[in-house]
Amino acid sequence: MIYVPTSGKILHLDGDRKYSEKAYKYYKKSGLNAVVKNIAEYRQPRVVYRLLEHYQPDIVIITGHDAMIRTNIGYYDIYNYRNSKHFIQSIKEVRKYDRDYNKTTVVIAGACQSYYEALIMAGANFASSPARILIDYLDPIIVAENIALTNYYKYITIDDISNLLRDGKKGISGIGAKGKKR
Repeated sequence: MIYVPTSGKILHLDGDRKYSEKAYKYYKKSGLNAVVKNIAEYRQPRVVYRLLEHYQPDIVIITGHDAMIRTNIGYYDIYNYRNSKHFIQSIKEVRKYDRDYNKTTVVIAGACQSYYEALIMAGANFASSPARILIDYLDPIIVAENIALTNYYKYITIDDISNLLRDGKKGISGIGAKGKKR
């Protein structure tokens, strides 16, 4: 019997239908093992656990739209962000799932101008947007793709992939993750 390596499985939740469709096309064209669900940001925390149980992914992307309500002030005030609180709740649900099922799911979360520090503190491996800028919709997908296609014994940091992202570490950063290819 010949062993054929498999890439990590991705579950992508996105609050925007247009970007969900674009993401699906990208995954399909790239041959990645991904499931994309268009779910409004405020609903994501309520459904993510059930979706994790059903699809059992290695990597979860939690994204959609976000923005600072008052720009250039209130960086550390959760109430100054449109959807960061929903992304944080979703990340916590993923970490609850990990504890319940003894998993190590990689989480990539956030959107344009998201509360980066709070997303990382909630348990995301990678998050947007450290510089509170608009990010490219492909950036979280590129991070997930690299993790999915990297061997499980290699650890990936943002330094390994920042040159592939439109805005580098200003758009997405994080603590890193082990590859998911087996």
